[in-house]
Amino acid sequence: MRLRRSLVALTLTAAVAAAPMTLTSPAFADTALDVATSEQVAPGVRLESFTTRSVSAAAVQGELLTVDLRNPHVSVDLLHPQSVAQANTVSRMANAQGAVAGVNGDFFNNTEAQHPGVAFTDSSDGPEIAGGRALKAAVPNGQRFGPGMPPGVTTQAVLGVGADGVGRLGVASLEGSVRINSTTRPLGGLNQYAIPVGGIGAYTSAWGATSRARSVCGTDTTRGAACSTDVAEVTLRLGRVVAVSGTVGAGAIAPDETVLVGREAGADALRSLTIGQHVAVHYNLSTGTGVPFRSAVGGFPILENGTVVPGQDAKAAAVRTGAGFSADGHEMFLVAVQPAPGVSGGMTTPEVAQLLQQAGAANAVNLDGGGSTTLVAWDPGADAVTVRNRPTDAAGERSVANGIGIFVK
Repeated sequence: MRLRRSLVALTLTAAVAAAPMTLTSPAFADTALDVATSEQVAPGVRLESFTTRSVSAAAVQGELLTVDLRNPHVSVDLLHPQSVAQANTVSRMANAQGAVAGVNGDFFNNTEAQHPGVAFTDSSDGPEIAGGRALKAAVPNGQRFGPGMPPGVTTQAVLGVGADGVGRLGVASLEGSVRINSTTRPLGGLNQYAIPVGGIGAYTSAWGATSRARSVCGTDTTRGAACSTDVAEVTLRLGRVVAVSGTVGAGAIAPDETVLVGREAGADALRSLTIGQHVAVHYNLSTGTGVPFRSAVGGFPILENGTVVPGQDAKAAAVRTGAGFSADGHEMFLVAVQPAPGVSGGMTTPEVAQLLQQAGAANAVNLDGGGSTTLVAWDPGADAVTVRNRPTDAAGERSVANGIGIFVK
């Protein structure tokens, strides 16, 4: 019996405590899920709190949001700070954007110890799409800050909702070009903290005022490699060159401006430009399916077509955030799990995949975990979200790069 079906008998009003219900599933052969409370956060959005045990028999607590994407009043979008290179807490982002619930999103660049003196950026590893608008693309695989991904998975992997209102896993790959001196070159980056070796990256007003210097550090295979010194930066205003520099700068970018940063061969191409010259820059994030994403966030797949993705780390138990969709993409599941008080550990990513499968998911991803794991929802009668899990970061709720927000008209 799946968790989703077992909750029908619970009273779905506001924070109604129910007698513990013990459930078993083949996914957790010897593990029971005890659902303690259920509440209707908003029409089409339900929140359950539960306890269970991991395969190692460690006690685990969790919160599960179930979202009905068929409800015409319900939508999903990216939670994000004012700029790509900043971070903020999930609760602040949700309240600022008017979400009724949400969780934290992708892994992000939260340390630069390997590059002393380089300005810090909180930008996420993977792509970001908000309201149908491409905010950023993915960093090269070797630059990723998060843990190892299953074989064959890239930083372009995302979970999102399409323009058709259907949730799905997929990729959001950068398709872009820069035309310089009658030569068209591929665009290697969009508002990301690392651009490919020899490439050119574009930065827009969405990036913010944070220094772009980190973008030329590391290589496509080694995050901690030294920063390149063979660099150039060009500022375009309405498609015309207004500045050419041999260093990578900082500062806010105007809405009518685009800053191009190049390294190695990309820097050579930018250095050939002169003031007043026209440069054409085009880009989009392609799904390869013909259905554009209305919203998307980076995360590596842990469950695909009802099967746990092979090659995952089945030993590392930790605090986790996961997200998934039903087989038809019409139901969304957001979960946060952590060890019970006084207990260490948590869940492995395969266990999170199995838990989401019990909830009704056929496809799911792993999101940033540990101190980043945060699940928020409206309190009954309130017009703002509060944190519903127990964040494990020493400072409390951690500032993160992005999140998944649930919105109800």
